[in-house]
Amino acid sequence: MVESTHTRATRTGRDDRNGSRSQIKIVVPDDHSMVSLLGSRDELLHAIEQAFGSDLDIHVRGNEITVTGREADTDLASRLFSEMLELLKGGTQLTPDAVERSLAMLRGESDARPAEVLTLDVLSSRGRTIRPKTLNQRRYVDAIDRHTIVFGIGPAGTGKTYLAMAKAVRALQDKQVNRIILTRPAVEAGERLGFLPGTLYEKIDPYLRPLYDALHDMVDPDSIPRLMAAGTIEVAPLAYMRGRTLNDSFIILDEAQNTSPEQMKMFLTRLGFGSKVVVTGDVTQVDLPSGQTSGLRVVQDILEGVEDIDFCRLSSRDVVRHKLVTDIVDAYNRWDETRVPEFKQGAGGGSRKRGRQ
Repeated sequence: MVESTHTRATRTGRDDRNGSRSQIKIVVPDDHSMVSLLGSRDELLHAIEQAFGSDLDIHVRGNEITVTGREADTDLASRLFSEMLELLKGGTQLTPDAVERSLAMLRGESDARPAEVLTLDVLSSRGRTIRPKTLNQRRYVDAIDRHTIVFGIGPAGTGKTYLAMAKAVRALQDKQVNRIILTRPAVEAGERLGFLPGTLYEKIDPYLRPLYDALHDMVDPDSIPRLMAAGTIEVAPLAYMRGRTLNDSFIILDEAQNTSPEQMKMFLTRLGFGSKVVVTGDVTQVDLPSGQTSGLRVVQDILEGVEDIDFCRLSSRDVVRHKLVTDIVDAYNRWDETRVPEFKQGAGGGSRKRGRQ
């Protein structure tokens, strides 16, 4: 698919310390559109050029792409274009974000191929396909397939709940489970909502709304009331789980950082036969009263290494929202590292050490 020819030339002056230069010619097969590969108005090409900076010169003529630069960079660019062609062949529509994530995977230490990671179909619904967008997201999805209980721990925007929801809907469609149960602890994030008028369900609805939003993305909205009335889909606060045994269910506990250790134990022991549990949360955003320990932090020490339980940790590199979200998460992490220990102890986790993601 990619034909490469290397032409070496000795660098002169300041470039000598980097060794020789390499030139690679990439011939794109006739059955691939150059517009699909390079993007409308060359937006994908510009994304590649920006990622490599001045280290690489890229020239396009017809269906040939000539890349000149240091050998390591030209080899990396060649692999990137190969992966992009594979993604196009598999029906994936390329975006600047997908190109940047592909390059990040190729630069990483693992042998993961973007064409394998980004083409895994988790769920096809309502004219769109949900797929993992990073290597850690792919590992998270695979862990849900392989284990009965999976913890997805990471910052906001890493797709923890969304991918778990997609797996739940897929399991229901494939008749692997009979129902989906979505739950959250009803802990206020700084705002006091208890004084508001309305029934109990109307009072707790704001806490559960993000789960409804994700559900509406994946299931026909007209069918949701029917499925909920039949008990096929249940959305409820965590307190409603006490005393129950949940068989043949896909159960998702969201915002688990806001559980107490006792609540976490209560929830995990609801597991029945034929069920699967996914617990998601961000230990850096605990809304519990000051000094109260998060159950999501404690459970990592208690259950790490237990068979058929897996902990998947995502980071700012797995954020799939606006690019600024990644920068915000990183900035807060840096700021958090500079805080004095006494101040850290009051951040919803008692005196327990931080640093797990």
